[in-house]
Amino acid sequence: MRPTPAILSLVLVAMSVQLVALEVQSHGLQFEHWLRATFFGEYQPESLTQKWDIPASANPDHGRVPVNPKVAKYRTPIGLGDALRQFDIDERFMLIAGFWEQVTPKTKCWTNVQVVIIEPDAWRKLWGGVTRADLEKLDAIIKDKSLSLAEARERAKEMKSRPPFTEAVIQVNPKIDGNQRRLQCSLRFDDFFKHLAPAASPEPQKQPEVFGVPVPASFESAPRKVNAP
Repeated sequence: MRPTPAILSLVLVAMSVQLVALEVQSHGLQFEHWLRATFFGEYQPESLTQKWDIPASANPDHGRVPVNPKVAKYRTPIGLGDALRQFDIDERFMLIAGFWEQVTPKTKCWTNVQVVIIEPDAWRKLWGGVTRADLEKLDAIIKDKSLSLAEARERAKEMKSRPPFTEAVIQVNPKIDGNQRRLQCSLRFDDFFKHLAPAASPEPQKQPEVFGVPVPASFESAPRKVNAP
């Protein structure tokens, strides 16, 4: 049986989305690879699902704490990943946040880069009154396959629009579509500087750096865009 034009169109759209996702992630991977090669002995992760991107054992020279590199477009929220995993953090760690801007159709540049050490108590405060049970309940709604995508989205939206979620600094972000049902979280740009880097300026830096080493000026990466065939 030959696939219909409609099916072919859907396949092409799916392939396009996958390619764009890889392209958008590439700048973050380049940043992380540079950090590993420059400061962390070219550490290579054993698993994509390991607890820390860079474990404390790979960081003997900068505090001997685990490290999580994150990137975000300048003045937009920092995506932190899986909400339950982030909630369970109960140890001191380093967050290296790189903010970028699109300067040409194919090039981004680093605008502001910050290295912060986060204590467990400070991290816990960002969650406000949210408990693990609250997250598990929301996560269960998201992953309930007896609910249609629309029903799951509506129920998740209703739950996160009420306390304790509305009183937390960290934002929960249900991801519900045909390919995923996940509960992720993020930290708004202004809240990052207010709560985690209060002594740092959020303004563009003349030369962003990490541990006194200038971050590479720019990297090839197209803006996030999906063009349906």
